[in-house]
Amino acid sequence: MSARGLGLYGAALLALLAWSAFGPADRTTWFLEVAPVLVVLPLLWATRVHYPLTPLLYALVFAHCAVLMLGGAYTYAQVPAGFWAQEALALSRNPYDKLGHFMQGFVPAIAAREVLLRGRHVAGPRMLAFLVVCVVLAVSASYELIEWAAALALGQGADEFLGTQGDPWDTQSDMAMALLGAIAALALLARWHDRQLAALPPPRA
Repeated sequence: MSARGLGLYGAALLALLAWSAFGPADRTTWFLEVAPVLVVLPLLWATRVHYPLTPLLYALVFAHCAVLMLGGAYTYAQVPAGFWAQEALALSRNPYDKLGHFMQGFVPAIAAREVLLRGRHVAGPRMLAFLVVCVVLAVSASYELIEWAAALALGQGADEFLGTQGDPWDTQSDMAMALLGAIAALALLARWHDRQLAALPPPRA
C-alpha cells in the first residue's frame, strides 16, 4: 500500500477515534473497547516501512477498528445499527456484540496467516489453516479472560463492557462467532491474500 493510502487510513481512524471519544455512553467502557485500537495504530505506523502489510490486511484492520470504536461510543448493547438488525431479523437481543466477535476471528485470521506465511513458519495449506484457527481461538479466549478480569475489578460497572444482555452462554457464543469468522476469512480471502502476499516487497533489514 502507498504511503498516501496508509496515511488516509490513519487520518480516517484518528477522526473516528476522536468522534467516539466525544461524549461516549460510558467512559470506562469506551476505553476498554478502543484499547486495542490505541495499541495497534502506533504499531502499524512504526512497522509501515520495514514490515508493510498487504493492502487487504490494512483494510481489514481499518474495518475492525471502526467496529470497535462504534461499539465503544455507544456500548455494544446500544449500537443503533444493532437495534435495526434486531428488529429486521426478529432477534431477542442487539447482535452488534456478535459482529464484534465475528470480526475478532475474521481479521486476526488473515493477520495470523500473513505472519505465518511471510515468516515461513508452516508448510502446507491444511496445517496453515489449523494453526490460524488455533491462533484465533487463543485470541478469543484471551479476550474473554480480559472480560472476566474486568468484571471482577469493576463489578457492576463492567456490565456495559461485557455486553452479555442477560445471556448465560455469551462467552461460548462469542468464541463460536470468532471461530466462524476465522473459517469465513480462510474460505473467502485465502486466494486473494496469496496474490497480495506474492506482490509484497521483501522486509527491509
